[in-house]
Amino acid sequence: MKYVRGEEGRHAQIGNFIGESITPSQFLAFEMGIDLKHHHVKNTNRTAPKSENVYQLLLVKLYRFLARRTDANFNKVVLKRLFMSRINRPPVSISRLVKSAKEGKTLVVVGKVTDDSRLLEVPKLSVATLTISKTAKARILKAGGEVLTLDQLALRAPTGSNTVLVRGAKNSREAVKHFGMGPHKNKKPYVRSKGRKFERARGKRASRGFKV
Repeated sequence: MKYVRGEEGRHAQIGNFIGESITPSQFLAFEMGIDLKHHHVKNTNRTAPKSENVYQLLLVKLYRFLARRTDANFNKVVLKRLFMSRINRPPVSISRLVKSAKEGKTLVVVGKVTDDSRLLEVPKLSVATLTISKTAKARILKAGGEVLTLDQLALRAPTGSNTVLVRGAKNSREAVKHFGMGPHKNKKPYVRSKGRKFERARGKRASRGFKV
């Protein structure tokens, strides 16, 4: 086989291998190939947030850099969550943070932190979050804790060391309770009002035909 330097040489080598001369475009197809099974399947994963919030876009820029230049999986996870819709970034209450708290660790929430009036005492917490309600922030600071932004966290822990990533309950929305409605599904029906006259007859009482 005759070896020639550069692209022409590569074309010639493959041509000799298959027993004929090939053009550069044929060479490209030969080298790369086409995935026939997933040829027209679109990748629907987000590569940027839908939000046009300038501060969020700056955070994306920062964590895109950190995800690329560090080996820490933490930065890749934070970046992916910054891309997510608000439904996929449910709010986290202070009480959930208290349950997840560990000594010497910073709690990281890529979303909103909200107050919980059922929690009577708030311990000292270190929280890094995208946004936080006024009352939640006031209670954390009053207890001697600290509230960081995600860019401040990047300066303190560029690889996510001594952090705990926390997420809220995604399926606690009211809308989710109605999904999959049907007989024997135990899902919440869409009812105009919760009263004597509304959905109390057939199918709801054994004395009225049947009960689901």
